Amino acid sequence: MKGFVAVALAALASGVSAAHHRHAHEHLFKKGLNETGEMCTPGCTTIWKTITGEPTLIVHATKTQTETVTCTESSTPAPPPPPPTTKAPPATTEIVVVPTPVVHTCPTPGTYTFPATTVTVTQTTTVCDATSTKVPSGTHTIGGVTTVVVTATTVTCPVATVHTSGTVTTSTIVQTTYVCPSAGTYTIAPITTTVSEETVIVYPTPATYKPGTYTAPEQVVTVTKTGYVTICPLTSKGLPTSTPAPAPAPVKTQAPPPPPPVKTPEAPKKSPPTGGLKSSNDHMGITYTPYVGSNGQCKSASQVDVDIASIKQAGFINVRVYSTDCNTLKNVGDACKKHGLKMIIGVFVKGSGCSINTPDIKEQVDELAAWNHWDLVELLVIGNEAIMNNYCSAQQLKDLVVAVKSKCSGKYSGLVTISETLNIWQRKDVSSTLCSVIDLTGANIHPFFNTGIAPSQAGNFVQGQMDILEKICGKKVITLETGWPVTGITNGLAIPGLSEQSIAVKSIRQKCGDSVVFFSFENDYWKAAGPLGCEQGWGLGASFGIKISL
Repeated sequence: MKGFVAVALAALASGVSAAHHRHAHEHLFKKGLNETGEMCTPGCTTIWKTITGEPTLIVHATKTQTETVTCTESSTPAPPPPPPTTKAPPATTEIVVVPTPVVHTCPTPGTYTFPATTVTVTQTTTVCDATSTKVPSGTHTIGGVTTVVVTATTVTCPVATVHTSGTVTTSTIVQTTYVCPSAGTYTIAPITTTVSEETVIVYPTPATYKPGTYTAPEQVVTVTKTGYVTICPLTSKGLPTSTPAPAPAPVKTQAPPPPPPVKTPEAPKKSPPTGGLKSSNDHMGITYTPYVGSNGQCKSASQVDVDIASIKQAGFINVRVYSTDCNTLKNVGDACKKHGLKMIIGVFVKGSGCSINTPDIKEQVDELAAWNHWDLVELLVIGNEAIMNNYCSAQQLKDLVVAVKSKCSGKYSGLVTISETLNIWQRKDVSSTLCSVIDLTGANIHPFFNTGIAPSQAGNFVQGQMDILEKICGKKVITLETGWPVTGITNGLAIPGLSEQSIAVKSIRQKCGDSVVFFSFENDYWKAAGPLGCEQGWGLGASFGIKISL
């Protein structure tokens, strides 16, 4: 987010707070590959060390926007540098410009055009960035750095915090050393705040930008409500040089060939339980929503057909859809039938209720019951993180699964599951209630939200989580979402970016690609950026050679 720190953090310090709608996985996959350690208990010691030295001025680049309707860009100065210990820096001090996402506020309905933006970073720079979250009334713990350790260890990392002196509130980066006595998940230096009503909290986060050229494409947004806010993230494209330099690992323009059918004896793959869903290649499926990436509007049937054709060309076997909105069953179903793809379809559950009689759920189930292309379907997923988001209790979701099965029984008798995260499946009330009504264990597994997982370890992490999940219900596991973002804030060893995504995707494909659904088809700029600034940038076009239609 651009320029929110100075103003918004003052509100945070006074106890004002607030949540947003996002992908929301960063606190879900905190255990190590096979660790089940508890959260940090009294006995951990935090030692704070404030970074000192010659000050470096961090400022944001400003741009003049040309729009078809007047729109204001949120822009306040970055936090001032710490005061020097002896003398002011010379006038020639280098100004470092960093590619924080550009935030635009559109005051009235209309069509807005935001031109492309480019920023070049010449040195690795860590700054105090800001993010926001919408929360209900009550006491909330936010921010900090979450890490997973597999043994007793000491973790040293930069943490963003708020410092108040008199009436002045500023954000700063401090280096903290955190001593953890055993394996487990630890959150370092979170912020606790209490609010009396639903509001939006803005709080500091550390952001590290590597050398490179960061760009945000031109974005056209159609706004239908007053005060709409959109964010244009900048994606790293690599640092251009004027002298010859070793070439970085290239971003693949097409999917690599699947591994040979004969497995090497040195690393045999574990055979999953029978009765599951598995492809013959290393990228079984991809998630797809028929929304225009820039504004979230429904795509036309012809646009959907072009997208599905590109998914087929990239070698995928299945397309996962979440709901029936935007004429999904007709448009995506027809395109999948035309291009020879199978489908994983879903009933989406949101906060309006968890019963088959809830209006939006009833509408979806009625459309499914009337649909005539069930021969395309390999799996029906009821709910996507519905328990995690507190939309359903375990018993309510079980009742919904049973009801949907009954409603569609005349046309579909195939595999059915739900999609939750490992920590939800590990709850006794969930496993004891739902294992009996599903055919395989469905989970969303995102290694990026773990600070100890580098892109090259993404495959090991996903497979490790699947191994744990397999033991919970004694059934084969399907990962229904996994991937790596190209935009966002560095999260420990988890670094966003195009080359990092390519490395992570390759790792997942090699380890367990025949049993996972990759997330997602394209970047979703209509979403909120989220706490790590990554929610809009999960598109896999570059990593799979997919051509995205505009």
